[in-house]
Amino acid sequence: MMKLVDTHCHLDFADFDADRDDVIKRASDAGVKYMINIASSMEGSRKSIELAGKHDPIYASVGVHPHDAKEVKSGTFAELKGLVQNKKVVAIGEVGLDYYRNLSPRSVQQDVFRKFLSLAKETDLPLIIHCRDAEEAEDGSSSARANLLRILKEEMSPPVKGVIHCFPADKEFLKDVLDLGLYVSFTCNITFKNASALRQMVKDLVPIDNLLLETDAPFLAPEAFRGKRNEPSYLTYLVEELAGLKGVTAEDMARVTSWNSKKLFGVGEDVPPGAIVYPIRRSLYINLTNRCTSNCVFCIRNTTDYIMGYNLQLEKEPTAKEVIDAVGDPTAYEEVVFCGYGEPTLRLDCMIEVARALKKKGARIRLTTNGHGNLIYGRSIVGDLVDLIDKVSVSLNAPSAEVYSKVCRPTFGMRTFEEIKKFIIECRDRLPEVEVTCLDLEGVDIKECERLTKEELKVQFRPRRYNVVG
Repeated sequence: MMKLVDTHCHLDFADFDADRDDVIKRASDAGVKYMINIASSMEGSRKSIELAGKHDPIYASVGVHPHDAKEVKSGTFAELKGLVQNKKVVAIGEVGLDYYRNLSPRSVQQDVFRKFLSLAKETDLPLIIHCRDAEEAEDGSSSARANLLRILKEEMSPPVKGVIHCFPADKEFLKDVLDLGLYVSFTCNITFKNASALRQMVKDLVPIDNLLLETDAPFLAPEAFRGKRNEPSYLTYLVEELAGLKGVTAEDMARVTSWNSKKLFGVGEDVPPGAIVYPIRRSLYINLTNRCTSNCVFCIRNTTDYIMGYNLQLEKEPTAKEVIDAVGDPTAYEEVVFCGYGEPTLRLDCMIEVARALKKKGARIRLTTNGHGNLIYGRSIVGDLVDLIDKVSVSLNAPSAEVYSKVCRPTFGMRTFEEIKKFIIECRDRLPEVEVTCLDLEGVDIKECERLTKEELKVQFRPRRYNVVG
């Protein structure tokens, strides 16, 4: 069963007084193993902590919604500093700006928001940020989004620990928020029939590593329950919608967003290191080694050990038998991919032994490589791959030796690019299927990469988006 985290719900609200325990049980039964109950007032902060104390799956935030900013008194922050000492308090929020209803003066909202930012810095707790604009800005006034960004930039240093909850369909705002290092979360309103612009933005522009799940219960129930009370168990509808938009499975979406919650809030399950195999979508990836013959400027290994919610930092390189046992039945997947957190051809003998065993079981096998194999061994390795590898994906990422050396920083120096081209041509002539992939990196001419691939190398070309696995 999927293990989900609802990072934003309001189970302390009166809407749940009649059946709160049943709601929590339904959530657990649906796979929502953790819920962060979000405070919107001082009374709500106290109730949130009380609720978290009674139920193991529930954690709490403390804060005052911008609607009630005018109610913040001189002693409010002194009490909040006491409340955050509770071990189940994991965030400051929800705080921010709301120019839609203007229940507190805008200047007061801004002043209180700054004070909450100071509290977050002092306690090192992440922020849960509310930002809602008026349908039409008043003449000469700045929007809530503009003011929010200005205040964040003045008060905080990137990366800012926090999330903008219930994110709007605003591409420019999204770019600014991501530049600050913030997470974004979406509610079940993304399932609404009229939410096409929001869905398109999520599909095209939201990195999965910056994505969190929330219901905002009791508000914004999914389309199937439109107009009714929302509850955490309905998070499954959001997972399915987001998974479809991002082209991953619901299990992938659950795993990645739960790990994102763990990173930001500390709420969720730890990910053990050393994944030998890891499924993504309908493929199974094999992590043979963490070693590589490139030091690419874009390599995720420079910033994290995690890919799609898996920790790929190997404690030791696996034996062929360990890999074969970990794979199990390879026909359960569309393909088995030698990929890893490094260059798999560095372990060519192990790769060949595993491939032979999996082929006997009916596997379709793909090799994702930087194309350095011939350079590594001082001979052509393509013959070793015949009858074992169904498809080779070569990460070229550049249209010329100069750009390649700058972007990929190979161990073998400037000659590497031409040797990769020779490797690709050898694979083309002897293996069933070959493709060249290039990332959409700044300074790399993707059109020229495509021309080189199709006209000179005469193989398939697949552009890839940075930080999108597959």
